[in-house]
Amino acid sequence: MAQIVEPAIVARRRALIAWTHRRHGVSHTSDARAAGFSRYEMADAVSTGGLVRVRRSWLVTPDCDPRRVIAASHGGRVTCVSAAGLLGLWVPPTEDDAGGIAQPIHVAVPGTSSRHPSDDTVLHWATGPAPVGRNMTDEPILNVLFHVAHCLPRSDALAVWESAIRKKLTDPAVLRHVAWRRAEAIALADLASSLSDSGLETRFVDGMRQAGVSVRQQIWIDGHPLDGLIGDSLAVQLDGFEHHGNPSARRRDLAADARLVTRGFVVLRFDYQQVLFGWDIVRETVLTAMAQGAHERPVARYR
Repeated sequence: MAQIVEPAIVARRRALIAWTHRRHGVSHTSDARAAGFSRYEMADAVSTGGLVRVRRSWLVTPDCDPRRVIAASHGGRVTCVSAAGLLGLWVPPTEDDAGGIAQPIHVAVPGTSSRHPSDDTVLHWATGPAPVGRNMTDEPILNVLFHVAHCLPRSDALAVWESAIRKKLTDPAVLRHVAWRRAEAIALADLASSLSDSGLETRFVDGMRQAGVSVRQQIWIDGHPLDGLIGDSLAVQLDGFEHHGNPSARRRDLAADARLVTRGFVVLRFDYQQVLFGWDIVRETVLTAMAQGAHERPVARYR
């Protein structure tokens, strides 16, 4: 004989599951109790498959993002590049990404937590500048950027920071007034701006900056913006990953390059793979072009 379930029990179960969904699919049992749900209602949701218990005190929905589930399993919050990915920010790819190899999940944990991360996690014990509650499931954006600054090479970290600015999750003026307490973050706060249109552009500009080369951005020539202009006449264009396999975009870019050449510019075009994984060749190409005076040629006025 089938068991009859009271409508009120079903309604409360659905309310708890919906409440957990609104919290990105993860919640602490003490927060659920504070929201008015009983231990019995939590146990009912778990026993019927509507929620999954992680450790002893965390509840997650079956479709919760795996990064959040791993963070809950450590009693922490997704942070650094993993949190940046959840927020839709630019994150540095790896050459193995195309092969589908999983990258470790970065998790912010209390300083008293175990210092034995598993192979699938990178644990962050440092305290970010923004306070967080004991049961918070998401890192404040400033803490995400704080961990990024300490964890990634400077150009990669700057690209993540400027992506957050483009997404309007923060502002350069705000970043400069934060008490970062770490040299890496302080340096990035001084550099970060809203000029770059992509992480690829940030990587190029900062890489050239470190080579002693100043790149001007947001310069319009022939009715189109350049990704970068060095000196008066060395134009740099960058092809993002989305250009792969797009013949019409490629033809449009070649036509734009040709128009620049007729105006006296020298045009260097680099693609996603070159900037991210062949930087030494990119840098040497630009420096060689400058040594040949490519940045000092007379050009047609473009203002």
